[in-house]
Amino acid sequence: MKYQLKGNYFHGKFHNPHSHEKSPDRTISKICPADLESGLWEVNIRYEIVDKIIESAIKGQNSWRKTTVDEKVNALRRFKECVLTKAASMSEAIALETGKPLWEASAEILALMNKIDIIINQSLQRILPRHFNDISPGTNGHIYYRPIGPCLIIGPFNFPCNIANNQIASALMAGNSVIFKPSEKTCYSGQLLIECYHEAGFPSGVINLVQGDGELARRILKEKTVKGIFFTGSLEVGKKILANTYQDLSKLVALELGGKNNGIVCKDADLDLALRELIKACFLTSGQRCISTAIVPIHRSLHEEFIEKFHRTAKTIVIDHPIVHEIEPFMGPLVDQQALENYLLYMGMAKREGIEEIMRGKHLERKHSGYYVSPSIHLASSFNKNSHFLTNEIFGPNCTFIPFDEIEEAIQISNSTEFGLAASIFSKDIKNYHKCLEEIDAGQINFNRSTIGANPLLPFGGVKNSGNYRPAAISTIDSCVFQLASLELHDAQSVKDDPIRGVSF
Repeated sequence: MKYQLKGNYFHGKFHNPHSHEKSPDRTISKICPADLESGLWEVNIRYEIVDKIIESAIKGQNSWRKTTVDEKVNALRRFKECVLTKAASMSEAIALETGKPLWEASAEILALMNKIDIIINQSLQRILPRHFNDISPGTNGHIYYRPIGPCLIIGPFNFPCNIANNQIASALMAGNSVIFKPSEKTCYSGQLLIECYHEAGFPSGVINLVQGDGELARRILKEKTVKGIFFTGSLEVGKKILANTYQDLSKLVALELGGKNNGIVCKDADLDLALRELIKACFLTSGQRCISTAIVPIHRSLHEEFIEKFHRTAKTIVIDHPIVHEIEPFMGPLVDQQALENYLLYMGMAKREGIEEIMRGKHLERKHSGYYVSPSIHLASSFNKNSHFLTNEIFGPNCTFIPFDEIEEAIQISNSTEFGLAASIFSKDIKNYHKCLEEIDAGQINFNRSTIGANPLLPFGGVKNSGNYRPAAISTIDSCVFQLASLELHDAQSVKDDPIRGVSF
């Protein structure tokens, strides 16, 4: 195995569940999706570890919530410095575990470090106390933001460090202890992240890592003392989390789920710009982003010409090993066998539903055997709400074009799925953009920028089945606190002078 997992992290150190103690409840092995002959790591899972993890998180919460803002800020800055020293090894781990090209994995680490600055300089301002003088006679008013308690962060595989750490660092800045469960597909990347927190000198119990599967996460999130649950992933798993927590009103659940995002191309669009933006939006990260563009409503007068250019460009995409290659790739493999099978299943589904295939998505052979696939392009004559292919998130490199005549039709297509994460519109007419802003149900709507053009200084989240109104990025910290209101008397005489009807003193 290339990597050695150190086990779970609690009470300020790693604890490796040795195999000689007793048989594990489950063992997970990881192979590199870009080279199926390369084993990456193996982890033993024991569900009994939950009690120790919870004990550690409670201890950490009791101490961390009392630290000053300056202490928290300094600790996060030390963490950022540790990430900088490990940036190369973290980038390599992300590339080998997920299949993302090394350049994209390196960009993820850079984004992670930039978000630390945003949390310190921008997000923190959202939870500083607010004071109101003389809110009523002789009385000042205050709003304080208090940590909610130990937070469980369930990380995704596609951005194993950046997305998860935005939630981790936000929870820490708000004064909460953290239990981090990485995706079982990216355990080593998660371990490197926690090593940085350890080296930054966070107090014992404040940071905790548990390596395991969905069952382990379920057992932790049902613990009464866990107050915050942050999950990024599929709609199906999000629903299971809600089913396991809805009766506990003390828990705050923040869900960042899937999307079936649209990129509208109007008759007056800058087609060269739209081409560049949509190639990235549909196929970057092999389409394994919740914010990837899946459907392109395109004006009927130009769809043939644009699709031909899009197809020609897609055929030039370099697909190869994320690290070992002759030409730097744009796409690596899908993350695992299940993702490959799911992608090919949808290719067959499109054919059965009568959707025209422009470019076939298929399993590719490369020098290293892996889960490589080609991008796929389809053309549907119209949107069919009964189509599984058009309404479900594929999570692979696919783009489906649907012609339209009027902007109202494009908006209707965008609103026709159960998702509402992101949309984009390409046009020279600002009125088209404003109409989309008013009428499309999505958490992000971009003008002449693709759906993957999210910015951490803005909220990131969706409506409908794309989330539960707890946006991420700069807004994550809002879900890490509760608001405490306080009235403070500063002039007793003004209250004494205020008569109470029907009472004599």
